[in-house]
Amino acid sequence: MKTKRIFFSMAFLLIVPAFLMSQTEKTDLGMIYKIKQEGIRNSQIEELSFWMTDFVGPRLTGSTGGNRANEWAKKKMEELGFQNVRIEEARDFSRGGWDNLKTYAAMTAPYYANFACNPVAWTGSTNGLIKGEIVLLDVKAEADLEKYKGKINGKIVLMPSTSTYEVSYEPLASRYTDEQLKQLSMAAQQGGRRPPMGDMATFIAQMALRNKISEFIKAEGAAVILNGSGAFNVPRSGGARFTAGNPEPVPEVSLPVEAHGRMERLIKHGIPVEMEIEILNKFLESPKIYNVIGEIPGTDKLLKNEVVLIGAHYDSWHGGTGAADNASGCIVMMESLRILKSLEVAPRRTIRIALWGGEEQGLNGSRGYVDRYLVDPKTREHKPDFDKFAAYFNMDNGTGKYRGIYLQENDMVRPIFEEWLKPFADMGVTTISIRNTGGTDHQSFDAVGLPGFQFIQDEIEYDRGYHSVMDTWERLIMADLRHNAIVTASFAYNAAMRDAKLPGKPVLKSSVNAPQRQTPVPAMN
Repeated sequence: MKTKRIFFSMAFLLIVPAFLMSQTEKTDLGMIYKIKQEGIRNSQIEELSFWMTDFVGPRLTGSTGGNRANEWAKKKMEELGFQNVRIEEARDFSRGGWDNLKTYAAMTAPYYANFACNPVAWTGSTNGLIKGEIVLLDVKAEADLEKYKGKINGKIVLMPSTSTYEVSYEPLASRYTDEQLKQLSMAAQQGGRRPPMGDMATFIAQMALRNKISEFIKAEGAAVILNGSGAFNVPRSGGARFTAGNPEPVPEVSLPVEAHGRMERLIKHGIPVEMEIEILNKFLESPKIYNVIGEIPGTDKLLKNEVVLIGAHYDSWHGGTGAADNASGCIVMMESLRILKSLEVAPRRTIRIALWGGEEQGLNGSRGYVDRYLVDPKTREHKPDFDKFAAYFNMDNGTGKYRGIYLQENDMVRPIFEEWLKPFADMGVTTISIRNTGGTDHQSFDAVGLPGFQFIQDEIEYDRGYHSVMDTWERLIMADLRHNAIVTASFAYNAAMRDAKLPGKPVLKSSVNAPQRQTPVPAMN
């Protein structure tokens, strides 16, 4: 009996604080109503979408287009009445600047076929228009390179296929089902079976062979390299690992698998294939990575220096106009702050917007912000603004509408977000997931113990279009972006008005003196 009493007493102590928090969390329904009305009736989503995609164009980190986009965003923030607007240095960028000025590729024999193509960023230019027979580099082991020694100087080199197209019977675009959202709301199983060590060994071996091939091609003086990347005749975007000041890499072009595979099959059947290619790229002086920042200052004499931060990465790849990845997030964040500014809100805390640079190369903009304001990158000591940081909300999963929010394992905010989401239940925003989600800028804040969150979004057709030449205005769903802006404005307002900052995750004793881990983040979003 005594054991039962102790058990129920402990359960009571655990449950009651969360219950009381949910009962005492205040939500200004009158303001939520105003946010909804402003976001629906006076939306500027369509206009922002045009200017941030069609007008500014691609925004590759360090490119002329990226700088132009930053200047436009600064001017727009000022027009909207945001304060303390600035283009702010975040980090050095070792790759340097790079612009693509011309790309043309066509097969000329055994017949003519003009190919969609996309140059690999931070690779070099051809010497004008080059013409010639293609050499298929069929290499399965380092020893295979010997047979090509002295045979690819000045040649167009076709890399072997690394994947094959498989028909998918899934719809091209999708939204979360109720069952999928239910599963997402459940904690992920821990301690699953590790992937076989052989898989990792194979991957390491493949990367080592790829590096050997790259070194060989460069040493042998190939004229241009052709890769297969992208399906549905849509080439994807990517970048070379380059350091500014080094010799320019061999020109490299990505072709969709349909064009690449066609030529590979012809050559393997003994049929000579010829092409003509012209690539003109320009390397620029090594630039900095910049963020574009604006805000609505806080008004409470005790809380005005605390910051609620909303943001999205502004950089893109160079093939399309970076619409879904991630102009969509920037459009939503700009519209969210516009809504609050138009309503003449007087937030207790400062609400700040940040459009991050250099996310695709490793969260550079947001990490630079953390280094500048929050945590010393060398000593890991907290800076004065660390204790003034209230919350960060991020969007970087394409154009799809919000369906909820990831907690990043921060159960302390669950009862708060449950209350904040109630006014949006009829809009389908109900799911709270305890799980972590990665690959984007909220991780920069979560990694140092600050409350940073990414919204759950319908996927739509994100995987099909991102990082490709088809990531353009057409990938945007205006109704979904309006929906997202309303929810973001509400979350930012709630975080700025509550008495206390959002709670961070408690520091575990074992990690108090542990060095801060800066895990490289794959460029996926």
